[in-house]
Amino acid sequence: MLPRMKPAAIVLASLALLGCTTAASPQRLASDAVIDAAERAPLDGYATSGRWNAPFAPFNVIGNIYYVGTEGVSSFLIATPHGHFLLDGAIAQTVPQIVANISALGFDVGDVKYLLNSHAHIDHAGGLAGLQRASGAAMVASAADRATLEAGAITYGPSAGMAFPPIRVDRVVGDGDVLTLGGVALVAHMTPGHTAGCTSWRMAVTGADGARHSAFFHCSSSVAGQSLAPEAYPGMVAAYRETFARVRGLGADVFLANHGDFFDLEAKRARQVAGDANAFVDPDALERFNGEMEQAFETELARQQAGGR
Repeated sequence: MLPRMKPAAIVLASLALLGCTTAASPQRLASDAVIDAAERAPLDGYATSGRWNAPFAPFNVIGNIYYVGTEGVSSFLIATPHGHFLLDGAIAQTVPQIVANISALGFDVGDVKYLLNSHAHIDHAGGLAGLQRASGAAMVASAADRATLEAGAITYGPSAGMAFPPIRVDRVVGDGDVLTLGGVALVAHMTPGHTAGCTSWRMAVTGADGARHSAFFHCSSSVAGQSLAPEAYPGMVAAYRETFARVRGLGADVFLANHGDFFDLEAKRARQVAGDANAFVDPDALERFNGEMEQAFETELARQQAGGR
């Protein structure tokens, strides 16, 4: 989702400048004041209509993968005996909810060792600085999205200039890089298009029946109102097409994504509650989603090239 800039965002952008690294706080790019102000800021219409901060009860998706996000925006905890991964931070106002969700599942946010980001849009990166403050975790992101995360605002697309607390990136990953922790290996897949550094993640997971599965956390491949003609950033069209080709045939049978609507979160969770322990296992879901997104992209590209903006 890509909201347009609001006056409140301009204020936050100014506050972010005040929260830049100082000699007294070399570890963080956003001060406590900036993070606190962002967490207390009123929700705009996009956040409300998109249910970005609407509570959703945390639960075990499969194996050591837990959903700790909201009704509209995903956040995943991947637990290990030696600490945890946390993928995506939703918006700044969601930080207390994510921390509470982690606690409700019996985990401690202080045990999160790695913060990961699917992509640097405010609805997935807005809460990262607050979560880094709460956990002390190392922030991991792609090279192409690093500048946006550390600036606290993206420079292209409908959300250009909409500020969020900047987050220090501690480790940059590229395609095929692996993060390991407590016997879990997360593989980074560069899937650009939606942003230049859009990053998906893949891992092996064991289901309730003892079977091994491959989980894929899809960054995003939706157009979401961005300009394709002209391109919002150089090479955007080629990036989308490269991503569709890369994802095609990956074969992951647990498809998860940055928004619940993309992977039928509510329906699958309902089936799980009703007794289907493998509700999130679907060998065709990722391929189906990839095909639908590719078709939607080509349709939108043709529309824009024909002057339909």
